[in-house]
Amino acid sequence: MTSAGPGRPRHQQPSRPGATAREEILDAAAELFTTQGFASTSTRSIADAVGIRQSSLYHHFKTKDDILEDLLEGTVSGGLTFARAVAALPAGTPQTEGLAGSRLHAVALYDGTQLCTARWNLGVLYHLPEVRSTRFARFLNDRQELRHLYGELGGGLSATAAGPDGGDFTFRLVESLIYLRADGAVGPDSPLQAADAGLILCGLGRELPAIRAASRSLIDRLA
Repeated sequence: MTSAGPGRPRHQQPSRPGATAREEILDAAAELFTTQGFASTSTRSIADAVGIRQSSLYHHFKTKDDILEDLLEGTVSGGLTFARAVAALPAGTPQTEGLAGSRLHAVALYDGTQLCTARWNLGVLYHLPEVRSTRFARFLNDRQELRHLYGELGGGLSATAAGPDGGDFTFRLVESLIYLRADGAVGPDSPLQAADAGLILCGLGRELPAIRAASRSLIDRLA
């Protein structure tokens, strides 16, 4: 028997990704929530999956809702941080001028890649009845801010393309990757395909090769 901390013995050697017991708990919960369902998963079953006592789990998370909140926040935090950085770039810089749509494409590609490559497909939990409550306001507000940034970046294309809805269309396309992944229909190129489709819907299909190159440059610079 090894120790997960003072007075918190493990039942077995750690077998999950994560440098800390907290990270292992999140990984176990992510697996159980996405495979067995949130309502059907108990804190005891999460603790058992990690190999710790249930009381030790409560040292890190007071409730199952606290675990779910952290997991949901993790699905948007990376994309939101990147989208904020892209949206903050001043117009007329070498990274933005002359390439309408490159910023929206970069956000969509980065965000979609995060959703497709995460260890567990946690986006399937977005529409749980529990998540609609004010208990999860932090996640809901962050997701709404991310959607708003998509809209802002798409709205900037209105002078040359389809209008202010292009960003929201692209946001919806990226989130559709969650359900494609649940159906086993996501491949390595799926995030790029979603980002491309958003720009095509914005009327920028002809500029796509240049937009792709500028998008990759933005990701390399800011991610």
